[in-house]
Amino acid sequence: MAKRTSTSKRARFIVRGLVQGVNFRHAAVREATSRGITGRVWNRDDGAVEVVAEADEAALTDFARWLRTGPRLAEVEAVERIELAGERRYRDFSITYGRAS
Repeated sequence: MAKRTSTSKRARFIVRGLVQGVNFRHAAVREATSRGITGRVWNRDDGAVEVVAEADEAALTDFARWLRTGPRLAEVEAVERIELAGERRYRDFSITYGRAS
């Protein structure tokens, strides 16, 4: 489990391009977990993948770098990062089937 510190941040990422049907969410779980990131990932109705991630800034920056490429079959066109306020909410990183809070 990721360490909960005062330097923890929360961010929402919207990943656009060919990102559904290419194992993106499962790869995101693996990549986030390896970095100690908690949060959720899900498919959006508009074809994008959305992520809520919680970790220190270094881990979020590294994860954002991975999101810009994604898994082997993905063709990422853009990644938008939106900072989120509030306390950490998650104990792990997993796939959800609908928008996370």
